[in-house]
Amino acid sequence: MERQASTSHYGASRFAAAALLCLAFGLGACTDMGRFQVSGNEKPPPTIKPTRPAPETSATDREHQRILASYGGAYNDPKLQALITKAVDRLVAASDRPDFSYRVTILNSGAVNAFALPTGQLYVTRGLLALASDTSELSSVLSHEMAHVLAKHASIREEQAKRAALVNNVVGQMDGDANMQALALAKTKLTMANFSRAQEFEADAIGVALAAKANFDPYGAARFLSAMERNAALKTSHTADPRSQDFLSSHPATPERVESAENNAKQYAASGSHERDRDAYLNAINNLVYGEDPSEGFVRGRRFLHPKLGFTFLAPEAYTLENTAQAVVGVREGGAQALRFDVVRVPQELTLAAYLKSGWMENVDKTSIEENIIGGYPAATATASSDQWQFRIYALRVGGDVYRFIFAAKDNTADAEKSFRETVNSFRRLTLAEIQAARPLRVKVVSVKPGDTVESMARRMQGVDRPLERFRIINGLDQRAALRPNDRVKIVVD
Repeated sequence: MERQASTSHYGASRFAAAALLCLAFGLGACTDMGRFQVSGNEKPPPTIKPTRPAPETSATDREHQRILASYGGAYNDPKLQALITKAVDRLVAASDRPDFSYRVTILNSGAVNAFALPTGQLYVTRGLLALASDTSELSSVLSHEMAHVLAKHASIREEQAKRAALVNNVVGQMDGDANMQALALAKTKLTMANFSRAQEFEADAIGVALAAKANFDPYGAARFLSAMERNAALKTSHTADPRSQDFLSSHPATPERVESAENNAKQYAASGSHERDRDAYLNAINNLVYGEDPSEGFVRGRRFLHPKLGFTFLAPEAYTLENTAQAVVGVREGGAQALRFDVVRVPQELTLAAYLKSGWMENVDKTSIEENIIGGYPAATATASSDQWQFRIYALRVGGDVYRFIFAAKDNTADAEKSFRETVNSFRRLTLAEIQAARPLRVKVVSVKPGDTVESMARRMQGVDRPLERFRIINGLDQRAALRPNDRVKIVVD
């Protein structure tokens, strides 16, 4: 997720269904909630005048709080924080601005991401930490983000954006050939994209040089970028519609960045011994939470469970689910169907039928609204449509909360409707035993014993899909790599 005031580069994950169900189809309440937390009333709250002025909050503080809310809060691990702080101190001492102060926050998110605010706030997700294999790889990420801060890329991009907005405004008021207007806008967008690509490569080059100067292995950047590329390919082959990818994306293709990082590293490889610091890194990430934190809800295959709120449901066949910052979203293989699931607070006096008519989703067919009971809970359902999609909406009232299922299909067949009903009917309360058994997956560092192979170690992985490929990726192993006795490797366990 990219943020206006930050510069995000190491794997900003976008899930096509979220945009599909929010932006394209008028789902107005999509951005009102944190990671699966119950939102407030859908009606605007009354205005209350404070008796004394509220303390002012800086823009940086506000952005920091937004980032925490979007990424599951901070992840507290003193041992891991100490390792990161030590790496940052080495990088700062080697930089051209040893007086500049940075603060690093570990985010409690399984996403692979890192970014920086212009003030020197650095952020890394625990998902990124789980993917990296040594301190030099982590340092390549940190030095890259520090480079954006030192080069003032955020302020430069803001100025470029203002200029682009001005051009777009002028073009929009132009009379004349529509093709010329389109060409002018396309050139503006291309300028912005190329500018951002240039920043990325500049930060990569500065970051590699800085890491090498701090005596970290300069090839750490190339190794980590390769791991990130492999991890992304493993994750998203059927979760994102390729048509949603913008050719003019601000991020260079990872293969280009890998090649560039390798070429940059060659300049420093012969200058002396450089550290990977693998053992210290593995010691620090041992027992790191992997993937989703159950306290925020988590996915296991097609099933979503939320121990804190105490419910579960099962998505239709061939769906891939992801617990995003706003909701649970899913896409059916092939991209012809999608779902969104979230929870909101609705006043008890407002019936579910009236709620479906209230306008939080556009184009609801009010004649299709039906009230019934699903799984023992009061419920209502309706249909809606857009130019290319048809929707089936369900709202279930559980205590003071309303749980919403929104299904989208390009061709809403009887089979599709049947699968939607089965998913809603699978919604139920978790048992006490299920809640107590819900615990996060964790990274465990183990030593390879004689006779162990990549395949045998992968069979020890728990709770993850495609364990063989995932084992290779999180350990930086290619298809031909073999394990040696006493090697230390990462596995994921329940």
